[in-house]
Amino acid sequence: MRLRIGSRGSQLALWQANHIAELLRQRGHEIEIEIIHTTGDKVTDVALAKVGSKGMFIKEIEEALAENRIDLAVHSLKDLPTELSDQFTIAAVPAREDPRDAFCSVRFSSIEDLPQAARIGTSSLRREAQLKAVRPDLTVHPLRGNVDTRLRKLESGEYDAIILALAGLRRLERTELVRQVLPVEVMCPAAGQGALAIETRAGDRDVISELALLNDSTTRAETNCERALLRKMGGGCQVPIGANATPQDSELRLEAVIASPDGKSVLRESGSGSNAVRLGELTAEKLLQRGGAAILEAVYAQSTELPQQP
Repeated sequence: MRLRIGSRGSQLALWQANHIAELLRQRGHEIEIEIIHTTGDKVTDVALAKVGSKGMFIKEIEEALAENRIDLAVHSLKDLPTELSDQFTIAAVPAREDPRDAFCSVRFSSIEDLPQAARIGTSSLRREAQLKAVRPDLTVHPLRGNVDTRLRKLESGEYDAIILALAGLRRLERTELVRQVLPVEVMCPAAGQGALAIETRAGDRDVISELALLNDSTTRAETNCERALLRKMGGGCQVPIGANATPQDSELRLEAVIASPDGKSVLRESGSGSNAVRLGELTAEKLLQRGGAAILEAVYAQSTELPQQP
């Protein structure tokens, strides 16, 4: 079967698309990759949390799917909104890479080792909030751009340290500046971090059946659980919510966090269960009742004051 894959043009997005392309070629398919530029790629001078648009990395790709210009799209799962249009479906979630975050630095070996008021780079509210919870003295500065750009800014001395997803660094073989893999108890990852999602048109049964072999049931259950928590809390990918599900015996264990952007209020909750979606929803309810709803209200009130992006 001839299949056209849609992908963003960044180095990491193309690695992901080529990885899936190779797996499909091994099964005898003829593959083409089409690069699609998204809103998220074009707005590079504003912190992601301030753009506030859910799905900013997928809108143009979904348009290409809807117009039949591509047959499937490869995304970082954490970029996908928790609610997809009925037109589309996640046909497969392959086995995920390590979902944790990495502390990267030229001179310092860990968060604890950073000097007072050190400059640390991240554009993620989730990372910023959890960083400030353990080191309120740090000065957090926005960091956008692809992995190479971010590492170059670190190496040139713009930052004392930056926080990046370990998965992307491993995929691009750029782990040379990783000094510390951050434990989930300190830095709970984003829902779906380290996992890929293969999106197709919902009615395209032939393509969906061909992609079924790429689905990893454990990763699917973990990410269904994490995304159910995010959906229940009404959060997009730029809210200070972390979720990490792992297999435990025959069940899943979920660790989740919501934090105020200043790191002064950090709520953590964990639970176990055999129904992935129910576990995510129950854990979300506990966090919302314990003060998570108030944190989200404050975050959304701040973002509505910002001017709309063109």
